[in-house]
Amino acid sequence: MHIDGAVALVTGAASGLGRATAERLRASGAKLVLVDADRAAGQELAQAGVGAFVPADVADDADVRAAVQQAAALGPLRVVVNCAGVGWGARIIDRNSGPHDLGLFHRVIDINLVGTFNVLRLAAVAMAGNEPTSTGERGVVVNTASIAAFEGQVGQAAYAASKAGVVGLTLTAARDLASHGIRVVSIAPGLFDTPMLGLVPAATQDALTQAMAWPRRFGEAAEFASLVLEIVRNGYLNGETIRLDAGLRMLPR
Repeated sequence: MHIDGAVALVTGAASGLGRATAERLRASGAKLVLVDADRAAGQELAQAGVGAFVPADVADDADVRAAVQQAAALGPLRVVVNCAGVGWGARIIDRNSGPHDLGLFHRVIDINLVGTFNVLRLAAVAMAGNEPTSTGERGVVVNTASIAAFEGQVGQAAYAASKAGVVGLTLTAARDLASHGIRVVSIAPGLFDTPMLGLVPAATQDALTQAMAWPRRFGEAAEFASLVLEIVRNGYLNGETIRLDAGLRMLPR
């Protein structure tokens, strides 16, 4: 898939991995629609010339339909990158012997998993109407999972479950959309230097850094964005979840 001139939609575009990805796609010649719930940060990014900003809750049908429609108005929507996500932590039994807050669990699943699927399903319909490229491809969707999908830590029941859902969605979505010429690939990042890293205690960050094979440092958002671009460009990548984690295997806590 050629990036130059393509229309791309990025969720969670106002910060972290999403922002780095949006900026890299724009620098590579794509026309961007930026989706985020943070209006101020999204508008700032739009004013910087990265793309058109659409405030949206990714789990909301009408919000995402509006964003996809705006992207399709710019031309054939070829690239979607789902980076919107949250990572609140809670134990199944809390320190007061109470149960995990069910509303919190619902919200994490709604944003990380339902939101990802909501964007994928609506974008796929738009992509299916595209003229195929010379290789028969109509579009590519890149989702963001996490290594917590495989090695969830204490307090990550909701987060790990949501990201495991994204991993489970990857191959079946690729198979569902194969007849339309749409690829689906997920990235499972490890520890990245983004605002979400602030949710991890410093002692845990240090322990996890030491558990990395190499390099023993936090990932850079630009490294995530680089992998997104390779997935978009490499038409043989499909139905796979790629770990991007410096060889880290998560400890229990």
